[in-house]
Amino acid sequence: MKQLVIAERVCLIGHIVSMVFGLVGILLVVPNAEVIMNLAEVGQKAMQWSMAGGGVVYMILGAAAVFLYAYRTLGLGRTLAFMLPSVFISLGSELSGTSTGFPFGHYSYLSGLGYKIAGLVPFTIPLSWFYVGCVSYLLARAGLEVDKKPTFLRHIGAIALGALLLTSWDFVLDPAMSQTSLPFWYWQQPGPFFGMPYQNFAGWMGTGAVFMTVAALLWRNNPIKLERSQLNLPLTVYLANFGFATVMSLAAGFSIPVLLGLLLGVAPAVALWWKGTSGQDQLSLESATQEISVANVKVALK
Repeated sequence: MKQLVIAERVCLIGHIVSMVFGLVGILLVVPNAEVIMNLAEVGQKAMQWSMAGGGVVYMILGAAAVFLYAYRTLGLGRTLAFMLPSVFISLGSELSGTSTGFPFGHYSYLSGLGYKIAGLVPFTIPLSWFYVGCVSYLLARAGLEVDKKPTFLRHIGAIALGALLLTSWDFVLDPAMSQTSLPFWYWQQPGPFFGMPYQNFAGWMGTGAVFMTVAALLWRNNPIKLERSQLNLPLTVYLANFGFATVMSLAAGFSIPVLLGLLLGVAPAVALWWKGTSGQDQLSLESATQEISVANVKVALK
């Protein structure tokens, strides 16, 4: 178990460092080509590597960190029960979107995110749906205490909130990543929301809600019990990826998407994390009280 924790933390740190390195390359180096020419040979090779595969590395490390975290805290069965639906359902949506325009609108991926499945969707994109979707749903599920007080409304609320957190990340990420000096995708029919069609948000909400619903159904007989500290990684991953998107958007001059993301993404995520950790503290207190009561009864019987 200790080795899993170490591997998880290494992947998480690498994920964050890769995002920071990518920001430096996209925002500082690419717009100023002379900077690369003034670097030492090692620096030039590092920047070339960053431009060629930095996006691939940070997504793979993010997916690896969340997979190891989920495996360690939820078990392999429940991890795969979320990962497989999220990867294949999101891939299906992306393949449909890039070929027909449904459900996101008409867009195409450029280079920089790795090998394209069917020549349309980089293999890293479904991985990003998995790891951001997983942490979003876990925060929502823990914050609404779905496993402590399971009801139909709580399950529906967790799915809706999880999909909203996921979509709020895209509010901030999509405008910048499609209009930066080194774009990773472009909209064939730009929309009114900073170049994005409103349909894109419905597609994100719908896709996220579908694979979260499938995971919830597969988990229905296996309640999730996370301790206080075990909710820290989901929040860290969510905030780190939101931070990456925020810097990109602000650099492109898009402040409204950032404000919207803060309101509908970051604020609920932090509130759900706080509620979830508080709920676990209360649960631990109740368990300890019950144990003390049982111990007192045993003593009295003796």
